[in-house]
Amino acid sequence: MAPLPFWQLLLGLICVLVAGHVLSWWAWRALAFSGPWVGRGITGMAHRRKALAWLQRRAPATTRFMGARLTVERFSGLPLTLIAGLAVYLVFLGAGLLEDLFEGEELVQFDQHVNNALGVLREPTFLKLIAGITSLANLETLIAITIVATGFLWAHRRFAYIPGLLLTVIGSQTLTYIGKYAIARDRPDFLTFASASTPSFPSGHATGAIAVYGFIIYAIARDIPGVRRRFELAYWGCALIAAIAASRAILSVHFASDIAAGLLVGGFWLLSGFALTEYLRQRAEMPGR
Repeated sequence: MAPLPFWQLLLGLICVLVAGHVLSWWAWRALAFSGPWVGRGITGMAHRRKALAWLQRRAPATTRFMGARLTVERFSGLPLTLIAGLAVYLVFLGAGLLEDLFEGEELVQFDQHVNNALGVLREPTFLKLIAGITSLANLETLIAITIVATGFLWAHRRFAYIPGLLLTVIGSQTLTYIGKYAIARDRPDFLTFASASTPSFPSGHATGAIAVYGFIIYAIARDIPGVRRRFELAYWGCALIAAIAASRAILSVHFASDIAAGLLVGGFWLLSGFALTEYLRQRAEMPGR
């Protein structure tokens, strides 16, 4: 399949970013408006004596536990419940992806079709731009960024974030490389100037991008004021992560399922880093500490 001209590819990329920005802002505003209301509604339901009187009489411990898990007043309530639920969901998605990889030909065929379809994007000048994007998640780059981020967190006395950052980065990279050599999946045919020597599944660039850049986005957005500032940081940070992940398939060094697996691994450890950080923040803010 012949690649499109560079100007069309660049214009298409800009259009995708702009359209994504508009749609994401609408979704963000809707979530910001409805989220606290929904959370308070769930919490109120958990504490309504009339609605739950029968459960309080028969299982008071269970009622207290459920109320504590659904409260929005502290991180160990509804926020931790949602994070834990999402982490479990990512684990199930990863397990399903592995099952499809080992037992089904459909995933292999899908990966090959996607790789072939991306031929329209493999214009030489556009590939140079993509190579620059993918270099932002090279292992050496991620290590340097992690060290610099740790230094900034230390300098600003945000000590509670450092264990979460290290857990996210070390955990995600360790699991990724264990998976690479345990599964030992072959890379796709190298159709561009890019190549790689390690096994293909999961994508280390996708894992590292969501783990490192995702945690940095969280650490900055956690304490900056203003809905719009947080949105802009989150959107462009997520756009960077998505661009890095997509670059691996465009360069034909990973299959689509490799990238999906990398995002799942990185996402799981990112949630773990969030949970650890919020726990340490909550402890630091407790009276008498």
